[in-house]
Amino acid sequence: MNEDIKFILDATKEGMEHAMLHLEKAFIKIRAGKASPIMLSSVMVEYYGSQTPLSQVANVNTPDARTISVQPWEKSLLQEIEKAIMNANLGFNPMNNGETIIINVPPLTEERRRELVKQAKAEAEHAKVSIRNARQDANKEIRALEDVSEDLQTNGEVDVQALTDSYSKKVDEVLSVKEAEIMKV
Repeated sequence: MNEDIKFILDATKEGMEHAMLHLEKAFIKIRAGKASPIMLSSVMVEYYGSQTPLSQVANVNTPDARTISVQPWEKSLLQEIEKAIMNANLGFNPMNNGETIIINVPPLTEERRRELVKQAKAEAEHAKVSIRNARQDANKEIRALEDVSEDLQTNGEVDVQALTDSYSKKVDEVLSVKEAEIMKV
């Protein structure tokens, strides 16, 4: 195999791997009914005049499957954290007991589960689009190579298509696992 084509295939594989990593990060943010500290990862708190991630100003943990506990390192931040959680529009109703903030994660309704499945499918489709874009870019680069025979170019395009098919299949597998997790009561 030609060095240039091998380099293009490696770069394409790296791009497709990046799409998979992005999909997995997106799926982590889609909750499946269980409480998780990651649910509050997008919450930013006003701390000494700058927006700071919640995890940098408080200890966030889950004492049980339906509860998230937020214990700030400075008691003066309780109101700020509570306000930030409300403003993040996550659908949570935080309760302040003077020392910690407790969030009860409500069980998902059937309707909400279906919305989350739609959201997961949309994220999976974004990943597939990224994979197809990587394929398209690779094929353009292979066709642009001048010192390579047509047979090698064709073989390179076949290899790119095989990569595309395998990563699309991985996306479908990850989506079906996430879908089952969301719909499980």
